[in-house]
Amino acid sequence: MDPGRAPLVVVHGEAHREIPPELAAFSVGVSATDRDKGALITRITERASAVSAILDDHAGAIERRETTGVQVHPGRKKHEYFGNIETSVVVHDFSDLGVLLAALAGLDLTSVSGPWWQLKPGNRAGSDVRKKAVEDALDRARDYAAAVGATLERIVEIADEESGGMHRMMRADIADPAFDLTPQVQTVSARVRLKVVITDPVIS
Repeated sequence: MDPGRAPLVVVHGEAHREIPPELAAFSVGVSATDRDKGALITRITERASAVSAILDDHAGAIERRETTGVQVHPGRKKHEYFGNIETSVVVHDFSDLGVLLAALAGLDLTSVSGPWWQLKPGNRAGSDVRKKAVEDALDRARDYAAAVGATLERIVEIADEESGGMHRMMRADIADPAFDLTPQVQTVSARVRLKVVITDPVIS
């Protein structure tokens, strides 16, 4: 058979899997205003140290912590300065996460955002779901081929669809003063496009 004239079936395959999150990320920021820049720097440094002390108390649960920004600039009022320090934190142990967030939020002029639930980089769920998506595409191709009395001969193309293979990162607000947090299930999805050469259809 001339490959250029071989009959093709083009199908899409999808797969989805829900799994518990493995990480929770949040950010914490401290701020201050003062008419004296030196005093301002001292105040935000002291508040950042208070944040660090609380994080140190929960070091066993923390995957990583990073300073993501420092700002010191003139405020809205004349002869006033504003400053803040932002820290991002990722934890792998959720057992005391509510306690940790409540302790941080209780500090003076401190803001807390998050948590954002995540999967660890390299989680095998993505690979497993991609394989399932290919299997789904092959099943569809077989169905189409069988409908015209043909069988699958060979695969000529497998391609990811743009919308597939991504971990959805979800967020849980911490508006509840009790900080009673329930980790959100993560959905891992994959979508592929498959081109398959089939045998000559038998059309009666």
